[in-house]
Amino acid sequence: MLKPDYPIRTARLILRQFADSDLDTLHAYHSLPEVARFLLWEARTRAESAKSLKFRIEHPTIEKEGDGVVFAVEHQETGELVGEVNLRWLSVEQGSGELGFIFDPRHQGHGYAREATVEVLRMGFEQLGLHRIIGRADGRNAASAKLMERLGMRKEAHFVQNEIVKGEWADEVVYAMLAREWKARS
Repeated sequence: MLKPDYPIRTARLILRQFADSDLDTLHAYHSLPEVARFLLWEARTRAESAKSLKFRIEHPTIEKEGDGVVFAVEHQETGELVGEVNLRWLSVEQGSGELGFIFDPRHQGHGYAREATVEVLRMGFEQLGLHRIIGRADGRNAASAKLMERLGMRKEAHFVQNEIVKGEWADEVVYAMLAREWKARS
């Protein structure tokens, strides 16, 4: 079980639960075609963003296999929501989880995604006791692949045209890290 001790502070960021007051900022980047480009969903309407926010608010912990938590990533100095990172418990038996992240394009290129995802990897390995954490991305999403490589995750697979996304065949890349690799890098 992972019940985060909110707020979680890093050098420049705060990882916290989402709140109703995040709707405007969340919608501002969820509605951008360039953000949704490599995601499974299209740019969101305000109603879709509100529904997504409600789910995030109502699921602040990981209690069982299949659960996931999405952390709001806030800049400590400005208080601005800059993005989100998530962790999902895929399998109890296999001790596996999945990492994900979405950041507002206005805040990309500052290392915030790396700073926040390192903290989520720490929680997954050290608090939830996972054996393995994966990250998946559209094969065209070079920025996400580069981030996972900077995190120390290894590329394990490149599936060519393995699923239809938004009406077209898409490649998928899978990165992973084991608990022993996490310990070795810490």
